[in-house]
Amino acid sequence: MNHFNTSLMINYTQAKPGPVNFLPAITSLESSYKDRFPHRNLTHTLSLPWRPNTYYRVSSDFPNLGSYCTRAQRVGESTMVPFVSNRTTLFTKYTHEDWYKSSYDSFQESNTSRHNSEKLRVDTSRLIQEKYQQIRKTQVDTTQNLGERVNDIAFWKSEIINELDEMIAETNALTDMRRRLERTLTETESPLQVTRECLFHREKRMGIDLVHDDVERELLMELDTILCCQERMKLHLDKAIAQLASNRGAQHELEKDLSDKQMALRIDDKCHHLRNTSEGISFFRGVENVDATISVPESWAKFTDDNILRSQNERATSAKMRDEIETLLTVTTNEMWNQFSKVNWYLTKRIAEIGEAKSKIQVHLAKILQEIFQTEVTIESIKKAIKEKSAFLKVAHTRLDERTRRPNLELCRDMAQLRLVNEVYEVHDTIQTLQQRLREAEDSLQLLVHTKATLEHDLAVKANTLYIDQEKCMSMRRSFPSTLRLVGFC
Repeated sequence: MNHFNTSLMINYTQAKPGPVNFLPAITSLESSYKDRFPHRNLTHTLSLPWRPNTYYRVSSDFPNLGSYCTRAQRVGESTMVPFVSNRTTLFTKYTHEDWYKSSYDSFQESNTSRHNSEKLRVDTSRLIQEKYQQIRKTQVDTTQNLGERVNDIAFWKSEIINELDEMIAETNALTDMRRRLERTLTETESPLQVTRECLFHREKRMGIDLVHDDVERELLMELDTILCCQERMKLHLDKAIAQLASNRGAQHELEKDLSDKQMALRIDDKCHHLRNTSEGISFFRGVENVDATISVPESWAKFTDDNILRSQNERATSAKMRDEIETLLTVTTNEMWNQFSKVNWYLTKRIAEIGEAKSKIQVHLAKILQEIFQTEVTIESIKKAIKEKSAFLKVAHTRLDERTRRPNLELCRDMAQLRLVNEVYEVHDTIQTLQQRLREAEDSLQLLVHTKATLEHDLAVKANTLYIDQEKCMSMRRSFPSTLRLVGFC
């Protein structure tokens, strides 16, 4: 085997160790003649029992040898006598022309072999250079691709870091707004308690003075206003908590993606700087057949882009929610203050008009009772409708269960199967809608019952109306919280 960049002529001109045998062994000659003349006996051939063409040409010049030829033709091989040594020397195997031809053929074969060998050496050298250049170019292209990949990862990493910083700031801002909302919700407990105390004391009025007057209605309105404001605050508080969870979820995805990007950047940067002379390179048999990839460049970029878009959407939603909460705090504060002032005005007026309120309270009580009756009828009708829909659902479930027993290919997703599934979903949706409406009706009924109890209690305590309105209610209503406390700054 020749070493790379070593002259081939040196290998051919170097002296070979050991003796050189110019003539082949007898055994090899014997085997070669066996191959050349497969139908003749080599041992018999060497004893010259045959007559070569040279003998006939010589016998034509020496007639005295003809008798031997004639006698040899008449005598069989078994009766032929051995040739004498001097006659054997006359019977040569090849002619001089054969000898020249053999030498010429050897020279031609040598030239041909040498030419083929030189051609093979030149082609091999060119092939080695071409393959080396090809593999080197491939490695350069691969290194360039790794560099581009590192740049792509670094770009998306910077985008994720920027978005992550903005998301953290937005989450902190929303957390502060949530705390303000919680403080405001806590502050509304005091006016709510005052309103309920006023209602409670006015319910102690007795006799003819126990009516459901404007003050009572305004107190209930104030109660409803405060409760409505609290409900809206709680709703926005729940939304803020859910939005914070969404923000943290998007933040978690960004942090996870950032961690993956950092690891991938470290690995690809290491691969990008690997060279043929680097330490730690080794063979890993069959690694090129292992395909552990789970994405393509398009899906890879889309995944990070989706995470960033999700974070941006969550940030936009969070900022919008902060604005809504800020607006809510301002609106609820104004509503509660307006209602508070209105209740005070009606309470002062009611002290002078206590005699006319009895009939109005009775009218409102009758309306409440009628509404309670209608609500109860509605609740019963809703329950009856839900019960009726259960039968439809049972039929659809039974049909679907029976159709699961169809054999083999008869288990076809036909139109009937699809319609049954849609029917189940439709009935489920109908039942859920009715149940939701039932809950709303029950809530409405509870509120109506509470109002009925309040009105009835007011009729029972009318005797103390002036004392309750002037001494009890007006004195308690001086402790309404300030605007700054209602917006959550204090």
